[in-house]
Amino acid sequence: MRPYYSDKTAVVGIGQTEFSKNSGRTELQLASEAILAAVEDAGLTTSDIDGMVTFSSDSNDELALIRSLGVPELNYTGRTRGGGGGSAATVQLAAAAVASGMAQTVVVYRAFNERSGQRFGQPMTQNPGLMAMMRARMPGFNMYHVYGLDTPAKVYSIWYQRYMYEYGVTNEDFGRYGVIARKHASTNPAAWFYDRPITIEDHQASRWIVEPILRKLDCCQESDGGVALVITSAERAKDLPQPPVRIVAAAQAHTRNGEEMYDFYNGDRADFPECRALGRALYDASGLTPDDIDVAMIYENFTPVVFLQLEALGFCGRGEARDFIKDGNIEIGGKTPVNTNGGLLGEGYIHGVNNILEGVRQMRGTAPNQVANAEHTLVSAGRSGIILGKS
Repeated sequence: MRPYYSDKTAVVGIGQTEFSKNSGRTELQLASEAILAAVEDAGLTTSDIDGMVTFSSDSNDELALIRSLGVPELNYTGRTRGGGGGSAATVQLAAAAVASGMAQTVVVYRAFNERSGQRFGQPMTQNPGLMAMMRARMPGFNMYHVYGLDTPAKVYSIWYQRYMYEYGVTNEDFGRYGVIARKHASTNPAAWFYDRPITIEDHQASRWIVEPILRKLDCCQESDGGVALVITSAERAKDLPQPPVRIVAAAQAHTRNGEEMYDFYNGDRADFPECRALGRALYDASGLTPDDIDVAMIYENFTPVVFLQLEALGFCGRGEARDFIKDGNIEIGGKTPVNTNGGLLGEGYIHGVNNILEGVRQMRGTAPNQVANAEHTLVSAGRSGIILGKS
């Protein structure tokens, strides 16, 4: 059964700041700039906004934002659980609010100074605020932190190492994805790594972060910046200036044995069961199959998770992602181009929401690395995802 919001809602505006390593501005200003750009892109004014959705960890209070933006009244607010795994869930919440009539025009936003301010990639002991948040929200943190698992790279590497062992995958194999991501970024003027491609030799020469699993060039960026998008009804979208991008399906998938970071309870650590469930939900809701997807935007805090998601979402079989990537399938012109903006490794790390904006651009036909005749984009954050359709 297709969800009640399917094809009843659309993305009508997108906006972003530059992606930098030192914005020189407050996170409130970054959020405000991105939202204003998205509202202008939609051909609306801030008086049209009556709903807001963001991450539970975003520092920008909705009431501070509406004062900053001149929004007269909000009828709906929502925040997603978790970190990057919840990035696509923001669109699900916004679409549900619009389709149910709880709001007419919802802005999704994410903004932070993640490089010049709170650096998620550094040891958590260096940030008392982050330590407190992790203890409160993630029970696994209290169990595993005492064993030295104090950075995301260390935590996730336990998972990736099992995948490497099961399928004979090497760090050089992971590097082939990194080379493609930076290739896409090199022709995207908005990307931090614009005009700076790398070779596999560059990847293999970068220093180890967690040997023998992750090198520096396997890790996403730490970025300052903000992004936003505007969602309204498909009917109203017809009267706005931009081609509406249909929200065909949206889903979350959380399993009994799963956890956002310390996901060590699942028996098979060479798989991504939450993402496998997510794929089933998205395909069931949309009536589509992996062969119908023209572009895949995949959250990649680290290169190995792209391999796991490609397999879980059905683009290739288990253990086949290495050859799927090596054979050119995820490049522009390949079977399923992936992260055509350069992704979180190449464009910027705004918790994955910038990948949603790229999905919208692909459906509008305005992406710097445009995929010819693209009709559907799947955006996956592992535990949440959406399928966008061309109008």
